[in-house]
This record gives sequence, structure tokens and C-alpha cells, in this order.
Amino acid sequence: MEDYTKFKLKGKEELTELLEHKNNLHVVSCNKCFKEFEAEDEPECGELAGLISEQGKTLVGSTKVDFLCNKLMTQKKLETAISAKAKNICVISCGLGIQTVADIASVPVYAASDSVSFEGRHGMALTKRRCEACGQCYLNLTGGVCPIVDCSKSLVNGQCGGSKDCKCEVDKNKDCAWDKIYERLSAQNRTDILLGGPIQLRDYSKTAFKVVNDYVKSVREKRLVGFYGGLHPTEGKEFAEHLPLKAFPAPKTVVIPLSQHAGAPATPLVKAGDAVKVGQKIGDASGFISATVHSSVSGKVAAVEDRLHPNTGLKSLSVVIESDGKDEVHESVKPCADWTKLSVDDMVELVKEKGIVGMGGAGFPTSVKLKSPKPIDTILLNGCECEPLLTADHRVMLEYADDVIFGLEVMLKTIGAQKGIIVIEDNKHDAIELLEKKVADVANIEICVAATKYPQGAEKMLIKRALGRAVPSGALPLDVGVVVSNVSTVKAISDAIQTGMPLIERVLTVTGEKIKNPGNFVVKIGTPVKDIVDYCGGLTDDDTAIKLGGPMMGFAVKDQNVPVIKATNGIIAIEPAVSEPNPCIRCGRCADVCPMELLPLYYPIYAGTDNAEGLKEKTVKDCMECGCCEFICSSRIPLRTSIKYGKKVLAETEAR
Repeated sequence: MEDYTKFKLKGKEELTELLEHKNNLHVVSCNKCFKEFEAEDEPECGELAGLISEQGKTLVGSTKVDFLCNKLMTQKKLETAISAKAKNICVISCGLGIQTVADIASVPVYAASDSVSFEGRHGMALTKRRCEACGQCYLNLTGGVCPIVDCSKSLVNGQCGGSKDCKCEVDKNKDCAWDKIYERLSAQNRTDILLGGPIQLRDYSKTAFKVVNDYVKSVREKRLVGFYGGLHPTEGKEFAEHLPLKAFPAPKTVVIPLSQHAGAPATPLVKAGDAVKVGQKIGDASGFISATVHSSVSGKVAAVEDRLHPNTGLKSLSVVIESDGKDEVHESVKPCADWTKLSVDDMVELVKEKGIVGMGGAGFPTSVKLKSPKPIDTILLNGCECEPLLTADHRVMLEYADDVIFGLEVMLKTIGAQKGIIVIEDNKHDAIELLEKKVADVANIEICVAATKYPQGAEKMLIKRALGRAVPSGALPLDVGVVVSNVSTVKAISDAIQTGMPLIERVLTVTGEKIKNPGNFVVKIGTPVKDIVDYCGGLTDDDTAIKLGGPMMGFAVKDQNVPVIKATNGIIAIEPAVSEPNPCIRCGRCADVCPMELLPLYYPIYAGTDNAEGLKEKTVKDCMECGCCEFICSSRIPLRTSIKYGKKVLAETEAR
């Protein structure tokens, strides 16, 4: 593979001259990008450390950083890595990394490497700093502020005289680069380096950065909106967002898995031959983290046996029921007379008995969230539906707005939270307008409109966007006083109280460029996916990938004879992925878009060698498997598969 490494260590003679009269040195080295990813350390850091020792100087420390030009992540690492004893910092990277460290550090920063000039790839990191890779680096002379890219005129001999109030006369919104250079050198008592005569004139035949710079500028503004990273994939909402909800015809046979939630599977309460009714409990929660399961039709139990699970692709114990077409409701299904008189424990038990779980995809039992061991001040309702294509929650907010608000009020009272916030992305104008009107006179509920970005609906991202609170690594929303729920989940709470009906049906979207007739439907739990696809006219061709959920986090299914479960919010028919993966080239895109601020490029390497220690060091457990890294990967590496396997390796190692 061609090596597009952006820098090389300066020669020994030049480094010796650079190190003269300097001591107490800290070396910061960037792990090279745009080359085939190898687990071995790059040699330059060790070479420079050896030269420093050879000259009898003190090396107070060294730090190796992935994607040094990523200022947000670099700043966090260098804050603790650089000792107060360091009086000078030598940086081994391209110009982007050197400028980034110079921005952060309070001591002089020196370039120990030269940028390498080549066409097309330099400066792809999403950073405000730029490097033209001209090979004539001025950063040692200008305090880490590049006059080539920071000066609108690319002046290298000082100010032009046109600066006014430290702003450039060419671009009045831009700080004068030479003002910044003098300011930084003055702060470091280094203005004497500018007295040595004119700086070498630039060779204007070197590679230009305009194309890359225009690209960076076009995406930079969106990058940190609400939270770090994330994506703006094609939404595809137009297929179904305008289509009102329809009741899907009751199926002849339902297959209801006893495991369709986070935690332990439910224990079966019925056997083959038993008659059941709509809303009857057929599976009992078998632990604290578990959920009850109910029949979605009336009829006879045909079998309690292993059937294919839609999310795992493995066999899972399920209750198979043949419908009698009568939809007789079980006598246990009764409205709650006065929910305001229920104690917290009573409400928790009611929600548990009704089998309500998170319906945004995770399936976490809602009863557990209702009794937090820590004080909760805010409940966030996720109405973002940030996954492309899906429109189910959008329709729920439009067609069940009162139920959503009622369910949120129940949660607020039960948990004892002071405020409820419904967060909606700004691509759902009609839902925003409707709900703002509905809560206008509700003192403790408000609407938060969030700029559309994936994965905005993830718990930690939602909390950061709506409240500005960061959930620490390994912590939960309750640790920052927040409970997060989905709009469809609180609608289910409303049903449980106002009609007494447990969670036996849900709203889902059938959509994608390869489904003939998209739509939004209220579907009974246990309905075969094939029935739904056929009802929507089938697929446009055989070369189609079907996923349950959205295109980013959905579960691919090869066999359509699997059931809809409580967490199934969509059935999408899309173009299959056809490209074969290539080796990682350390382009850094996965790190740029990871909303959890992780380094996903390491996971395939460490998972491939069962390196549990490496996986732990790179905090693989913090990954929420949103798929941003896989979506953006230029080598098309199946990163989510590696991450899932890596988590399994780490869990097995820690269990020993």
C-alpha cells in the first residue's frame, strides 16, 4: 500500500542545532496517519529521545498521540501528560499537529520534523489549523503560528501594515497572523528570534491547500454542534414521514420471544394447547433486569419452543400462538382508576407488569428507571429519531401527542423530577409546532429543538445537547441526575394507565428505496416480518438488504420469518453493502466522528488478536455501537463487528 505519511524527522545536524541552548525537553509525537495501520510504535520518538540523551540534555517525558491535529482530544491528553518541569516541547508531526500543540502549551514549541508535500490528502483532519505541506516550515520561527495559512496574503516577512484592531484588511473577520505571532512570542520572551533578518521567501510552486481547505471549512461548523463528532448522513425521511399511521392487519400466527428486552429472558407461563387472550401475561420477569411478556392476539398456544430471534440471528425460546381472529381481551386489562394515588412502588410494579421497555431500540426495562437510587432532576424524552429513514417516533408525536405528554407527566411524578424536556430534531417542524402548543401551559415540560445530527438520540449525546452535562466514562445518566426515555415508551405508559393494555403492539416504519409501498404501521408484537414486507408490496428486486431498525444501528436479517419485537422500530429495505474491506490507513476519520471521543481504529487490531488489555485501555466498553466509524471508514472495515467481538473478549477475560 502506498504510504502517504505527512512528515519525517529532521536530520541529525538540524536537530542538534535546534536543541542548542535548550533543556528540560518533552517530546510529543503523532502516530502517523494515511499509511497502513500497524500496531508497532513509530520509531521517530525514540530516535529524538536518543539524540537528546546523547547531547546530555534532560528529557522530562514523551507522549505519543493519535491524530495530534484533533485539538479537543489532544488537549485532554496533554493536560495530564506534560510535566510542569518541561521548559521546551519538541513535536514530531506535520504542521497541523505542531500548530495544535503550540495553541495548547504555555512553553515554547518546536518542530522536530518536516511536513512532506504531496497531492490531495494533506490536512484532512477536521481542524481549524491548516498546513500547506510546503516543506519550508516556519513554525520554529513564528511560535507555532503559520504565516502561510493564517495570513490572508501568506506574508513571511512580517506585517503588511494593513492590520486594524488586530484584524486583517483582506478579511475583517480574521485575526492578523503576524499580530498573533508577536503576541505569542512576547508571552514566551522569544521576540529575539525575529531579529535575525528576513525569513526565507516561500517557493510558490509547492502544493496548494485550497481544495482541502474548502472541504474542511464546509464541515467544520457542523462538527461540534451539540456534541463532539457525529454525522449528517442522507436522511431519507421523505419516503414515509408524511404517511399517517395505519393499523396493521392481525396476523394468523404470532411468534413472541421471551427475550425481547435487556436482561434475563422471561419465564414462560403457558404451554402448548393453552388458550390465551389479548393482553394476557405469557411470560414472567425472571430478575431485576427483566420484563414480562404478553399475548398480542387471542387464540391457542401452538408451541413454546426455540425460534429465530430477529436481533441476534440465534434461536431463542418463544411462544407461538395461532390467532382465532376474535381479539378477545383478557380480564386483567383494566384502566387505572386514579393513577395519582399510586405510590412509587405501585407505579413501578404496574409498569413492570405491563412489560414496558425502552422502545428506541435498547429494550431496557422502564420499571428499573422509575426507581432511581440517585436523585433525578430532569427527564429527557427522545423525540429526535436521528437514524436515517425511520419516521415511527415522528408519527407518534403527531398522532399521539396527548398520550406522550401524559406519559411524561406520569414519569415526572413517579421519579420526582422537577422538569421534563422533549428533545426533537429540527427536521420535524410539524411535531415541534404541535408539541410546543400542547405544553405551552404546562409549567414543568418544555420542548428543546436540536440541530439534526446523528447520533443525537443516544442517551449521552442527548444529555450533552439538551443540558450541557457530560456523563463520565463508565457512568450512567442517573449519575448526572437525568433519566432518558423514548416518546414511544411514554406512550406505552399512557396506554398502561388509561386503557390497562400492556405493551403488545408498537409503531414501526416500513421504508427504504427498495420497498414498493412504504408506510407507518401499528403492529402487534410477534407479527412476522415477511407478512409486513408482503403487505407493503414486497421488494423492488432480489438484491436487497433488509434491516430491523435504522441503517446505522439496525440488525440485518437474512430470513424474513422472524417476528417484530418491542424494540423493532423499523423494517428497511436498502442497497446491500458490496465493497470488500481494505487495510486501515489511519486516516483518522473514525476518531473525528466518534461521539464518544474514542479511537475506533484500534478495535479491529486488538479484537483480531484477542488483546483484552488493549481493548480495555482504549475503553471499548464506552462504545455505543452507533456505527459512525463504520459509516465514514474509507477502507470499509466492519468496525461494529469488531467492536461487538472485542466487548465479548473483554467481558470473558474480566469474568475469569
